[in-house]
Amino acid sequence: QLQLVESGGGLAQPGGSLRLSCATSRRSLSEYAIGWFRQAPAKERVLVSCISSSGLSTDYADSVKGRFTISRDDAKNTVDLQMNRLKPEDTAVYYCAADYYNRCGVEAEMYAFWGQGTQVTVSS
Repeated sequence: QLQLVESGGGLAQPGGSLRLSCATSRRSLSEYAIGWFRQAPAKERVLVSCISSSGLSTDYADSVKGRFTISRDDAKNTVDLQMNRLKPEDTAVYYCAADYYNRCGVEAEMYAFWGQGTQVTVSS
């Protein structure tokens, strides 16, 4: 069982930045593709970004391209999501998820392991 823990959420002003981190203590995250999803109230959970197990392949939702950057830190065993130029519509609970088959798919069902989520609120 892979336990994921998100951190770094909080309140940011429009145009500001936050950095989310996804960590686990027992296994190496480099074995998995890691996706960051978000879910706003009354909306479906959607993929924001994904990084392959090697870190060589990344993907972004159109709504965050050019603003968010996903990266791996194998020394810390984390996958981070740097979020810049935040907008109120980025407000959501953000989840990291792991896919052992390294598919980086958009469907939440493809990810077997999930964190509890961290709240991101963008508001002035």
